[in-house]
Amino acid sequence: MMVCPNCGTPLESGSCTKCGPVAAERQPGPAIADNIASAMCYLLLLVTGVLFLTLAPYNHNRKVRFHALQAIFVNVVIVILWVGLSLLGKGLALLISPVFMLFSLILWLLLIWTAWQDERIVLPLIGPMAEKRA
Repeated sequence: MMVCPNCGTPLESGSCTKCGPVAAERQPGPAIADNIASAMCYLLLLVTGVLFLTLAPYNHNRKVRFHALQAIFVNVVIVILWVGLSLLGKGLALLISPVFMLFSLILWLLLIWTAWQDERIVLPLIGPMAEKRA
């Protein structure tokens, strides 16, 4: 038995006796536009990437899935490189880490900006893996 999504009364021939036919036929759409959801995938990298891969209206959208997967892969690579830098030695890590962090920040901002502009940057090695899984 189908019920009205607003008031919960049983539907008779596809319309609600209290709310009318409009309430019974209304379908909720995604709350956020695709370009904003794609940009938000990069906001907290791993966290928002996983979040948008699991949220219902966005996990079926190929564009949002690509950006979410690419955000996750970028975060994993940044963490691996950061650990590798810290294992090199204290002196060398202190010299290289500011440049690495600046590069990571610029890449992060660039990925957010291009996703917000409804464009797409496919990063080497990471991008094709995200495209294949999206």
